[in-house]
Amino acid sequence: MIYFITVNYYSTELISQLIRSFPKISQTPYRLLIVNNSPKDITINQLKSDSVLIIESLTNSGFGSACNLGLNWVYSQDPNGIVWMINPDAYLLNNSIEKVENFCHEHPKISIAGTIIYTEGDTIWFAGGIFIPTTGDIISKEYLDTSPDTKYIESEWVSGCSLIVNLKNFPSCPEFDPIYFLYYEDFDFCKRYANQGHLVVTASQIFIVHQPSSITNKNIINKLKYSTHSYLITIHKYANIEVLLLRITRILLHAIILLPIKPQMAIGKIYGLLLYLKQQI
Repeated sequence: MIYFITVNYYSTELISQLIRSFPKISQTPYRLLIVNNSPKDITINQLKSDSVLIIESLTNSGFGSACNLGLNWVYSQDPNGIVWMINPDAYLLNNSIEKVENFCHEHPKISIAGTIIYTEGDTIWFAGGIFIPTTGDIISKEYLDTSPDTKYIESEWVSGCSLIVNLKNFPSCPEFDPIYFLYYEDFDFCKRYANQGHLVVTASQIFIVHQPSSITNKNIINKLKYSTHSYLITIHKYANIEVLLLRITRILLHAIILLPIKPQMAIGKIYGLLLYLKQQI
């Protein structure tokens, strides 16, 4: 059984598109769990069906915490199941479900796998990620350029937009760190479990399509607030103090430069920096 987990935040139309991309007939049984992070959004209830379950969150506690609700539900029902976390603004391509099941059976030692993510323009948006601790850079890398025929490439991190977890490799339910509200929780998830000995890879033969930032771009201030805050938390965890201080200085200077020309972006960065600093006091 494959359990899809997606997080709803006023995204009923997008999730409807995701559901339409699922095969009407599949050799692999599957179920979609929608974690409703917008409790006032009653339109999401129209998507309920035998194969679609809605889990209500009492409040919007962030992407990672919402995913944890879904992960714990699945783990309590089927600790050997396969979880595919997927963004509401993404959708499947042909035979994706069967490919994931086969991939997990053929490579049982892989605990976490990302997929190749395309934009609607058929360009690759994500195909694996690396981290450079000496500079604090967390970037995607085009692994397919060097190994186009391999079934997977080991990655330092993979995108939470399309992230597969083989639960049977975990003695307890894997979870995102709830300190992250939005952004970089996928990086932290991969790094933490890789440090525990779990294998993290990018599956090069499994594809989805993603409409980048179709949700978060609706509020630029919040987008920059949470991305800045989460980035600083991550650098605090995985880089040294010199890199952290350098990044804080860069963010502050960049915000000052942006303030007269792009005030929303500047304010978002400043809010994110202040939120991080407040947590350190």
